[in-house]
Amino acid sequence: MKRKSLITAAALLAAASALAACAPDAGGGSAAGGSAPAANDAGGNNASNCTNTISKKDLPVVTFWGWYPNMQLVVDNFNKQNNEVQVCWTNVGQGGDEYDKFQTAISAGTGAPDVIMIEADRIPTFQIQKALVDIKQYGYDAVKDNYGPGAWKDVSIGGAVYGAPVDGGPMAMIYRKDVFEKYKITPPKTWAEYEQAAQKVKDAGGPQFGDLGANVPAVMMALQIQKGANPYTYDPARPESIGIKLNDQASKDVLDYWGRLAKNGLVGTQDQFTPEYIAGVVNGKYATYISAAWAPGYLTGAGVGKGKDTGKFAVAPLPQWDSSNPVQVNWGGSAFSVTSQAKNPALAAKVAYGLYADDESLTDGWTNQIIFPLNLKALNDPAFVDLKVAFFDGQQANKEVYVPAANAYTGMTYSPFGQYYFDSMTKQIGAVIDGSITGAQAADRVQEDVANYAKEQGFTVQ
Repeated sequence: MKRKSLITAAALLAAASALAACAPDAGGGSAAGGSAPAANDAGGNNASNCTNTISKKDLPVVTFWGWYPNMQLVVDNFNKQNNEVQVCWTNVGQGGDEYDKFQTAISAGTGAPDVIMIEADRIPTFQIQKALVDIKQYGYDAVKDNYGPGAWKDVSIGGAVYGAPVDGGPMAMIYRKDVFEKYKITPPKTWAEYEQAAQKVKDAGGPQFGDLGANVPAVMMALQIQKGANPYTYDPARPESIGIKLNDQASKDVLDYWGRLAKNGLVGTQDQFTPEYIAGVVNGKYATYISAAWAPGYLTGAGVGKGKDTGKFAVAPLPQWDSSNPVQVNWGGSAFSVTSQAKNPALAAKVAYGLYADDESLTDGWTNQIIFPLNLKALNDPAFVDLKVAFFDGQQANKEVYVPAANAYTGMTYSPFGQYYFDSMTKQIGAVIDGSITGAQAADRVQEDVANYAKEQGFTVQ
């Protein structure tokens, strides 16, 4: 495949800002501490431009880009505990801002850091440009038991590993306890029960039961996978070939389901992560919020669960399409990847595997609702599992919902042009919302659009 085509695909993806793996801040900007330097002063492999202070100056230095809000603490913890290497951290921006700078460095062949924080669904975009290193050869066996198979699959392509997992987003259903109690609703275990409950609440003059936001296509993809869809098959051993199946029956069924709920007024159609949507959540406009384990932190930061709606939220497992065959899905999650510009890949891999892996950093992450940890030291820690979550009025949400979902998640295969797919899905969900097409027609349009795009980029579509 031509390099020009690969860069085009990646640039389109990188140009569109995605949600951060941890909860985005209420203002939509970077939640990380410190200010982002200008693009031409981003640090890259220049270890003299660090946000943090390196005390062990006689050790080799690995440069790192990342945006977690507690990154300063995480880097300081690593440097304090390590006598082989030190980390020079720079925050060049969150999500799309960082990806733009990384893409520029890839194109220039210089300026990238040794290690970079990347959302799992973005890894194939950069891997296909040979911008990331397979770190399976650099200590994977020593850390593989620290994470579950789903976490590893999300950062792997074929048999290669292109990142060390950090956090994830097992999905669930947040709901308003006051609404459920008023209308005598119990948490639905299936999507059929969800629709029935939504109709019951509407018939009684209650609020909309949920929301179909066109700007969260990753949720739709996750629910399609939950029903049995397998959107992409991709193997780096055959980089010019990709399987694309976006209009199978499962995908059509899910789009038709949500289109029907919207048409019947059972759910809203407001874009999420907007002031209007958050105001609706605060004011009880929606009975449920289908989201991920990072949502409590995001909602708290956005002002939800305070004042008059304090203690009104709870969480239940994600409804299933087939209760006899439960499937857990994920939305979000990041990893630390080694770039192909790393001066010493083995040393960089040591940093990727070791950052955000110590007890203090992990505990700070989940205590302050910055990450939902994938490291089994935290995921199995009784303090984490048994935590009474304040946002959920003391409910042991991790034990009851999120940890079981994370443990049952088996991972998925992402594509090298995920953002193009998300943009196409957003457009077609909008058309479903306005009633101009059915969900099944939307799936066919997405399939045609994305398959044609893949062919234009030089892929053979299976």
